[in-house]
Amino acid sequence: MILAELLTLKRSDEAGLAAQLTHQLRALMSGGQIRSGAMLPSSRTLSAELDVARNTVIHAYEQLAAEGYLRLAPRRRPVVADDIEQRFAKPAPAPRRDAPRKPQLSPWALQLSGSDWPLSYQAGFRPLRPGLADAREFPHEIWARCLRRSALRRRFNDQTVINRPSLREALRDYLEISRGVRAEADQILILPTAQAALTLIAATTIVAGDAVWTEDPGYPGAAAAFRAAGADVVGIRLDQWGMMRTRAARTPKLIFTTPSHQHPTGRVMPVARRTELLAAAEPGKTWIVEDDYDGEFHYDSRPMPALQGLDREGRVLYLGTFAKATTADIRIGYLVVPPQLARTMEIAQRHLGLIASVHVQEALAGFMADGHFLAHIRRMRRIYRSRRDSLAAALARHLGPVLAAEVPPGGMQLIARFRDGAADQSAVTRLVAAGVEVRALSSLALERPHDHGLLLGFAAWRENEIGAAVRIMANCLTGKRAARG
Repeated sequence: MILAELLTLKRSDEAGLAAQLTHQLRALMSGGQIRSGAMLPSSRTLSAELDVARNTVIHAYEQLAAEGYLRLAPRRRPVVADDIEQRFAKPAPAPRRDAPRKPQLSPWALQLSGSDWPLSYQAGFRPLRPGLADAREFPHEIWARCLRRSALRRRFNDQTVINRPSLREALRDYLEISRGVRAEADQILILPTAQAALTLIAATTIVAGDAVWTEDPGYPGAAAAFRAAGADVVGIRLDQWGMMRTRAARTPKLIFTTPSHQHPTGRVMPVARRTELLAAAEPGKTWIVEDDYDGEFHYDSRPMPALQGLDREGRVLYLGTFAKATTADIRIGYLVVPPQLARTMEIAQRHLGLIASVHVQEALAGFMADGHFLAHIRRMRRIYRSRRDSLAAALARHLGPVLAAEVPPGGMQLIARFRDGAADQSAVTRLVAAGVEVRALSSLALERPHDHGLLLGFAAWRENEIGAAVRIMANCLTGKRAARG
């Protein structure tokens, strides 16, 4: 059979004649219609039969030769490779198994299915989900201009620098003024997320079996990162000032704390307790990780300076994020490390691939340099304070006999406890079914839950949304329909 009779080329096809010819010849050989050792027409002959340019056929032959389908030699016709049949032979059917074989995973991976991290929710994005900024209030048009400007300038920058000097310097200045953090720009590492920063800390400071203290209840992402590194994570109970003083048999390698607004209660650790915590961390033996995840939002007084600013021995690693201060879409995290760790941790950052987008880093630097970041923080501080007060007032009005709200001096969420000491999980299930998305305080316990309550977010929700959600809560928890107002 003439080869040209097996080929159909369409000049109107956007793929082009050469690509069509290559694809059709490949299919004929892999399908067994052209056998091993077969000699194809010369490029001159086939081009005449197909009425195409000779270069079209030459291109197709050369591409198929590069892929191993053809053997080419000067002044000889192309020959189909010898192993075509073996290469495309149908594999023998696999032996039947009664059950699928389980993948061989690491002990850490095998435990992931039983973990509640990342935090799971029973419903979609609805009031009063905690821990979120209000993306509707973010200046998206200004941010888009910063991104565009960054993209246009990016080609002139050294792309091998993973922690952009412009953002490092902007953060150094901002953190010194607003949070009392003392650091040089080269001590600041820029990471894709705050969770990536915890992964980096765990990888560089923890040896399997090391003791790590975290608050209980506390941020489950921290425990997840430290356990992944093989740490023995120990939960430390809270009092009204945050993490309690404790004497343990083992000296911890690392202490994780959220002193500005304890997660999830929002309690502020006073200076005296902070000083005690620093004294308990012996330099060279114990590191302290200070997670200042929403320290920008303090309402009732000036925010207390960061724990890192009190440290004179280089024991504190200070962690922050743009996800709360801007919008969850901008998930960039940053880590201020002691000088003696800066070089090692930046190398480890590269080894682990924890590299934030250069484009977004430069855009953030511009956003801060132009004053948009501080302007947004000041505006949202007023809005979030009003929303906190609105939620507290609505709870007192509609659910005062049922719930006691613990109104925090700052942050983006609050705790409401049942006055009769009832457990929280069943209430959360009922509220979610009714259309209000909350979280059980007991679900954030590191060990056996000692504390029950509802974790309610206010930052992401406007006052009319907060009021409607609290009325639904009242109807659900009391059986009485709450009136507006």
